[in-house]
Amino acid sequence: MTSIVLAIDTATPAVTAGVIRRGPSGVDVLAERVTLDARAHAEQLTPNVLGALTDAGVAMADLGAVVVGCGPGPFTGLRVGMATSAAYAHALGLPVYGVCSLDAIGVDTTGEVLVVTDARRREVYWARYRDGVRVDGPAVSSPADVPADVDAIAGSPDHVVLFDLPRLAPTYPTASGLVRAVDWAVHPAPLIPLYLRRPDAKPQPVRS
Repeated sequence: MTSIVLAIDTATPAVTAGVIRRGPSGVDVLAERVTLDARAHAEQLTPNVLGALTDAGVAMADLGAVVVGCGPGPFTGLRVGMATSAAYAHALGLPVYGVCSLDAIGVDTTGEVLVVTDARRREVYWARYRDGVRVDGPAVSSPADVPADVDAIAGSPDHVVLFDLPRLAPTYPTASGLVRAVDWAVHPAPLIPLYLRRPDAKPQPVRS
């Protein structure tokens, strides 16, 4: 069965929105808009979604599902993509599928591969893959504590250089990777963000 899927990810500095045709023979990228700006998720996501739909010649009413990266990622950026995806799905009466954003990178790799993205605080989010399938993680660690006994590494350009490993091309989650990372045989579960640690903001104690 062929369907048109809107794919969104804001777990990294790449604000990604794409329109994918999914059918029996695989996925076809109809359009994709990506803006690299770690501080502009809220400002760039909706224009990227609308731009991708226009580029693809697709209307909102043509969509059959929404896919969104659920992290791991920073709290503020991640919630923009997830809240937007949930709102589109609710308004259009569509199923929304959440996937690990690292999987959208790892699915494009072969062999034993480590995928890393920026977790700030001199740490990385990471997961390990074997022929595109996640076998460990996701987790957050300092680079020195990441198990790196693998063949190669992919992910954030600023963080793959911290590892003495051959570098692969995938750097950020793609619309195609998001859609191919979904287990379409399973009914979509409620969206749960993969923060992996507590937000920086903490409630202040009540003073009497």
